Amino acid sequence: MSCSQLFFRFLILFAGLLTCFSAVPAYAGHDGMALLKQQCVTCHNLSGPAPRTLAALIARKGPDLFYAGDKYRRRWMETWLQHPTRIRPAGMAYSAYIKSKGEAGSAGAPALPMHPALNVADAADAAEALMQLKASTLRINRFLHQPKVGISEVLPRGGMLFKHVYSCQICHQIAPGVGGTSAPELYSAGRRLTQAFIRSYIRSPQLWDPKIWMPSRHISEENIEKLASYLAALSMSPQEAHHD
Repeated sequence: MSCSQLFFRFLILFAGLLTCFSAVPAYAGHDGMALLKQQCVTCHNLSGPAPRTLAALIARKGPDLFYAGDKYRRRWMETWLQHPTRIRPAGMAYSAYIKSKGEAGSAGAPALPMHPALNVADAADAAEALMQLKASTLRINRFLHQPKVGISEVLPRGGMLFKHVYSCQICHQIAPGVGGTSAPELYSAGRRLTQAFIRSYIRSPQLWDPKIWMPSRHISEENIEKLASYLAALSMSPQEAHHD
């Protein structure tokens, strides 16, 4: 092989290496926080505080993530980032997506933006970084250790409170297509959210989101426990639900 041919091959190899290195994103090296700041900050609040006015709340594009470590379960988050599904049937600001004609209260699903999917490595890095984002521990510490309630006790009592006493189903779905569309679905809440966050949020939504339209119902600690356990039960398989 001549020297000119060797030199030409070297140039091709060198050009290929340059292409590979230039394609590596800025958050390479398992830097999940860099990934969040590069890809997520446009729609999500990573540093707080929560919206302080109704206009700011309506303008919010995605859920606040500055307390994601308090709110979400790591395993669910990592899986969801790879295969995102719609949690809010009518979007963050549901009034922007409600159909003006046709079925009352239904959302124009085609108009709703979809969350981009991440690859396995990026999803793991992002989930790990999100778990480090936490608010004041005073909001959630008191709910970290709660007594376990049997499923057979929870389903009838918690379901009655959810549907008939507090009318939560007006805004929330307990199964696909069953319930309202103006708030997050809750049939995956047990897998998606920590039990401590569920209890804390039921007790005082405005503690986490001062301008949110979910009312504070001054629910007793006993009923908070029943509701939280009921939501956990919604995420269980039929086989699990029959075993306390």
